[in-house]
Order: sequence, then structure tokens, then C-alpha cells
Amino acid sequence: MTPEMMAAGTTRRDALIGVIEALHAEIAALKINDVAGLETATRDKLSAIEAVAAFGTAPAGDELRSLAEEAQRLNDTCRIYVNLMAANVRRRLQTLTGAAGVAVGSAPGSIYRPGMGMAAYA
Repeated sequence: MTPEMMAAGTTRRDALIGVIEALHAEIAALKINDVAGLETATRDKLSAIEAVAAFGTAPAGDELRSLAEEAQRLNDTCRIYVNLMAANVRRRLQTLTGAAGVAVGSAPGSIYRPGMGMAAYA
């Protein structure tokens, strides 16, 4: 949702729909690695979020709550895409630097032994 769309008369519902539309555009841009599209979608999303925030924290009805939940789900989807992309970049960098497959805590050139340097994460 552009700033022009945030003109007088915009409702809280309209602003939430703007967030959802921007999140859909952000996901589409992430899927095809469209940097310019991602920048535009992110800018639109932040503008729409500011518009929602301008309405304050008044109680929301069922429809607004449902729209906010949809926006949250879409935001989670965006975060998953970004995390997957970051993991792919990390893996590529490790491959390029020869660090792929090296166990945590092992010295370069040492022989891999099962369980060596394995860390457990809670």
C-alpha cells in the first residue's frame, strides 16, 4: 500500500489489508530473487504497518483479528524464506572456502571421526 493509499479515510482494516498485500509481494519477490521488488514490497509493508500502528491499540473485532493473524502467518513465511536463503549462502560459502563437512572443533586437515566435535542444541 503506497503512501497515497494511506490518505485520509483509510481504515484500520484497509491498513491491515495493505500489510497482507505487501507481504504477498515480498514472498513473490523472495521466490524469484527480485531485489528491486523486495525493496518495494518491504517499503510498502513498513508503510502499512505504520498506518496500522497509527490507529493505536483499540480492541479489534473478529475480522481485524483474523486479518492480523493472516499477516502474522505471511510474515512467518517470509522469515522462513529468508532463513533458507541465508542457510544456502552459508553452505555455498563453506563449500567455496573448503570448510564444508568439517566437524565443529576439528583442526583443518584432521581426519573426521563420527561424533567428533558434535554439539547438541536445545
